[in-house]
Amino acid sequence: MKPQVRVLGIDDAPFKFGDKKTTVIGVVTRIPSYIEAVLKTEVEVDGSDACDKLEAMINSSRYKEQLKLVMLDGVALGGFNVIDIDELHKKIGLPVITITREEPNFEAMEKALKEHFEDWQKRLDIIKKGELFKIKTAHKPIFVKFTGMDLEDVKRIIDQSTIRGALPEPIRVAHLIASGVVSGESYGRA
Repeated sequence: MKPQVRVLGIDDAPFKFGDKKTTVIGVVTRIPSYIEAVLKTEVEVDGSDACDKLEAMINSSRYKEQLKLVMLDGVALGGFNVIDIDELHKKIGLPVITITREEPNFEAMEKALKEHFEDWQKRLDIIKKGELFKIKTAHKPIFVKFTGMDLEDVKRIIDQSTIRGALPEPIRVAHLIASGVVSGESYGRA
């Protein structure tokens, strides 16, 4: 991808498990770090509306036609409100990448899902869907899944959009804004 492409980074805000909804922030970033816009929606905590809510937020944005891809901080928002990235890709017509700092512990996720959800198998299948790649960064490796682009382009966009640490700026900034909006001040690793 050429420099200065517009990427939408998405992360959810902190929430309590008694909350019905949580805020989700999207940051339109011209790579590597120029922030052009902030988008906002809400999803149900542990619900099943994340894909639809992201589709609506992205497709209704005046920046939609300029975006080249979407980066998600993980495959779920608001706890276990999982996102089928292939479905989201089809609905928005853009490549989608999920990024996590730690390698997912599928056994722990399965245990938690079984304890709390009747549709645990469906959620687990979405979480496990697709190949997981470990990508080296200057800081430490990250783990990604993606659709709508090839691995070399994924590596290139992560490299172009990561300024410090391991997380690309669109996700890092979305995390900071989401936690700041809800908590009054951003905190946590971003």
